[in-house]
Amino acid sequence: MAEPLTEIQLQHWRSFLESSWALHTRLEDELRAATGLSMNDYHVLVVLAEAPGRRIRMGELANRLVLSPSRVTYQINSMIKRGLVRKESCPEDGRGYEAVLTEEGLETLRAAAPAHLTTVRKSFIDQLDDEELAVIGRAFARIRKV
Repeated sequence: MAEPLTEIQLQHWRSFLESSWALHTRLEDELRAATGLSMNDYHVLVVLAEAPGRRIRMGELANRLVLSPSRVTYQINSMIKRGLVRKESCPEDGRGYEAVLTEEGLETLRAAAPAHLTTVRKSFIDQLDDEELAVIGRAFARIRKV
């Protein structure tokens, strides 16, 4: 059985949990209101825009987004219907598929980025000093690996 959390550990855990949910909700709500995109839509567009050839294997995309393969398939199919991405067979492996960013998807990302950046700055970056941001960056890089 796991050792119980100390009062201070519990306090920090709850603070993280509640603030991270509130932050994600704020980011989602403001992004959707300004652009019509969900956070998952936006994250897919960013990952594809940064990928070589603006394409990435579906399994790798699932790993990057921290989503199940079936959830990524659903997400990509939704975005295909809106013309933001397309799905193509992998050139090296005919059994696999890649998600590919369309020109419309790239333009949608470029149009959405300023509004999203404003919310990220206002709700997160500008609330912390450089030292706090560095600690958060190191901590969550370590947690992501677990």
